[in-house]
Amino acid sequence: MQPQPEGPRVPPLRRIRSRRVAAFASVTALTLAVSTSAGTGHLTQGRTSAGSGPVTVARSTALGPCMINGGPAVQMSEGVPTPGGYSRSTGTVRALTLMVDFADAPGRGSALDRFHEFFPQTQQWFRTSSYGRLDYRPETPIPTWLRMPKPFREYGIERGAPFDPGYRKLVQDIVAATDADIDFRSYDFLNVLITPNAGPSALDTVLSVTFAGNTEAPVADGVPVGNASFVYSRQDDGSGSYHRTGYRVLPHENGHVFGLPDLYTQEGGGAVGHWDIMSEDWGANNDLLAWHKWKLGWLDASQVHCAARPGTTQYTLSPLSRAGGVKLIFVPVDARTGYAVELRTRGGNDEAVCRPGVLIYRVEADVDTGQGPVTVYDARQDSGGCTRSPNVHAELSDAALTPGEDFRDAGKRIRITVAAVDVRGNYRVLVTRT
Repeated sequence: MQPQPEGPRVPPLRRIRSRRVAAFASVTALTLAVSTSAGTGHLTQGRTSAGSGPVTVARSTALGPCMINGGPAVQMSEGVPTPGGYSRSTGTVRALTLMVDFADAPGRGSALDRFHEFFPQTQQWFRTSSYGRLDYRPETPIPTWLRMPKPFREYGIERGAPFDPGYRKLVQDIVAATDADIDFRSYDFLNVLITPNAGPSALDTVLSVTFAGNTEAPVADGVPVGNASFVYSRQDDGSGSYHRTGYRVLPHENGHVFGLPDLYTQEGGGAVGHWDIMSEDWGANNDLLAWHKWKLGWLDASQVHCAARPGTTQYTLSPLSRAGGVKLIFVPVDARTGYAVELRTRGGNDEAVCRPGVLIYRVEADVDTGQGPVTVYDARQDSGGCTRSPNVHAELSDAALTPGEDFRDAGKRIRITVAAVDVRGNYRVLVTRT
């Protein structure tokens, strides 16, 4: 089997970008968008940005060859460790959460009802995904609707809107309205839950956006409001699961404040499918890739193996949804790219997995967010997939390899073989480099 071809390359962008659009069709036609950003800066001074995990990994000699890096010009690089400027992703993280409305779009119901559309589900999602290493605490010091001084239409916010001038004005007005009551230094990042009747329905277009690491953001209490997620209409995809899955737009957006890129592109979710919430955050629940969990500090160095040496090496992978055990094998190709290998089964946040097995994907640290930095290898191309979950990218749902199957990159002389599965559900994998 041959690896999938590399995606198109584009020049890096150096400015803060807003969402780009991706179209995806399954049971219901959707128009979706992604948030992209780059730079440095966070709400709380003196705190490390990427959590303790990546910093520890940086000191590991054994993992050194697998710490691919794309350089400072790449927006939200998949490189390890995550660069500075983003929010911490381990330990206790405090998310200042405000519910905002406008004179031309008054909040319906109570502001706390809006808050509970996303919590405690978002907390539980991060607790499960991080194996308890991220203690996510949303705080609402103002439990009522925060009325902005201008009508929503005057901010000029629409799909693809950049930070300037609309979002800058919005953040300035939020700071002015709350600064007497809130010490912004006490929080790691900002969630703005905007009343859903401001802007179009998510069935028409998605306005939700994150500006992360934004050093040009307005300052409050001496710190830039540089990591902020703005959420509008929830992702009601028409499948009837709105009450259960609509909250997941927020974990996706918060993934950006931790430095994770968008994995779906202008062409849709065909590069990664439903294997990571940074690719598809609609439909059934799904987790993050093991590569992202390593970047976020949720895996110990002992749970990651770097297959850089020639010859054949045997590894045992445990399911990503289960705490403990080896979660990631990385096979570096060069200083910027490599293949990640992990075991995905139904469990934890992975409720939509319909074909358990070993997932293999190419990671490119020198590709911008939203341009395809990760590409999943499809073990069963053009099969139509195995999922029946509404609005899940079906083609890649059966992409994982099962015992007796292998992946080969003949040009790089790399072979990854799934040898067997034991009674506990662990998979034995052989990596051969010649």
